[in-house]
Amino acid sequence: MINLLKLQRLDTNIADCIQKEKELPRQKDKFFIQKERLAEEIKNSEEHCRKIQAEQRECEAGIEQLQEKIKKYEGQLPDIKRNEEYKAVLHEIEMQKKQISNKEERVLVLMDAHEEALAKLEEDKTRVQGEISKLDAECAAIDADLAELVQHRKALQAKRPELKEEVEPQLLSLYERIRKVRVPAVVPLNAESCGGCFMTIRPQIVNEIMGSEKVHTCQHCHRILYYPDNVSLSGAETIEESA
Repeated sequence: MINLLKLQRLDTNIADCIQKEKELPRQKDKFFIQKERLAEEIKNSEEHCRKIQAEQRECEAGIEQLQEKIKKYEGQLPDIKRNEEYKAVLHEIEMQKKQISNKEERVLVLMDAHEEALAKLEEDKTRVQGEISKLDAECAAIDADLAELVQHRKALQAKRPELKEEVEPQLLSLYERIRKVRVPAVVPLNAESCGGCFMTIRPQIVNEIMGSEKVHTCQHCHRILYYPDNVSLSGAETIEESA
């Protein structure tokens, strides 16, 4: 029975490794989300800079259009004969100049805003790159832990064939069948109850298990039962060492 318990302990450790191998990569999910958020932050800053530049170019184009209109109106002045029409054209020229003045002021504001936005963008890029570097380091550490865990699991799996050889074939076959549906497959007898499902075991079976007369399974959950006191101290230590 001690050899079967050693095998079960090994199988438990292998199963734990496999479970951790599934869980470890999921720890990187939050880092991926953070990296996406940081990338979106830079994207928004860059878009803000582009919008300022686009408005500035639009204002500058508007100034050029207004200047062209002024030239057109000024070219018409020498041909105008009526005083009222002449004044109307002058008024229109004045209105165009005011619009140009307003747009020029806006261009100056936008130039300052663009300069500030660019400076902030560079600051954001430096900060974000630092944060991304930390996240990449965290991911690399997880990958290193995963690689170490896989190596450890493979080393444990390499021990399994040798341990299987030490278990009586019929008992091993029973164990393999049970562990496909229930883990652990081997449980202690606690007083008169099963250490797996905690249901009461018949007195005769309890006596036979305690006397190591034969191998019994729980009539309720069908796990293999053993009496802890029948496992020697040195055997128990061996089980721990195999973990």
